[in-house]
Amino acid sequence: MASLAEKRMDDAEERPVDPNTETDAVARPEELRLLEALLFASAEPIDQATLAKRMPDGVDIKEALARLQAEYATRGVNLVRVANKWTFRTAGDLSWLMTRESTETRRLSRAAIEVLAIIAYHQPVTRAEIEEIRGVITSKGTLDVLLETGWIRPRGRRKTPGRPLTFGTTEAFLSQFSLEALGDLPGLEELKGTGLLDSRLPSGFSVPTPSDDAALREDEDPLDAGDTLDLLLAPAAEPESGPEGGGES
Repeated sequence: MASLAEKRMDDAEERPVDPNTETDAVARPEELRLLEALLFASAEPIDQATLAKRMPDGVDIKEALARLQAEYATRGVNLVRVANKWTFRTAGDLSWLMTRESTETRRLSRAAIEVLAIIAYHQPVTRAEIEEIRGVITSKGTLDVLLETGWIRPRGRRKTPGRPLTFGTTEAFLSQFSLEALGDLPGLEELKGTGLLDSRLPSGFSVPTPSDDAALREDEDPLDAGDTLDLLLAPAAEPESGPEGGGES
């Protein structure tokens, strides 16, 4: 009579091998394990160049990331790219599992949405340029709200009299709206299709192509020491009226 140990060995030999477990564990490239470890251990998304530096010589980082992304496409967590950086996130259809309590969403005012859109498409842009595009004076409170969300930031100072601050969007803006890059913002035809723009637009009307270049332009100076702190500590201004007596809308 066969012993219990012998019976278990016989059962193991007869049991079919799952190609998704044992075989994959042997054939799976080591760089995928390294990428997994780096991405799971990082509290922030990591850019491709940083990941490439941690890989062994000869590894095609683009191919490795694409393969790892494909592996995780059907799992509970997905490998996603946000603001040209890579990170693991809960699969979209399972996000409800992470909700422990309901939170009250603070809605942006129409003025804040308009200002955010202008900054996104026209950056780098100054407050005066925002007001020229909108046709009304922008209260400091509107910019304060957008700065508090972390979706915009002061970039530099325009090389014009008064050296006004220039504003641009942040990686948090891209993450919030699930954009890989600013170039993914909807264009003119897409905006018309969603009803956000009137189909009867003035002749020659166009939507600018936003730039992802974070470097200062020729007409921008670097921020002065303490610029950001001064901006946050500045006293709130009273709502200002727009041209011809109209307030901000």
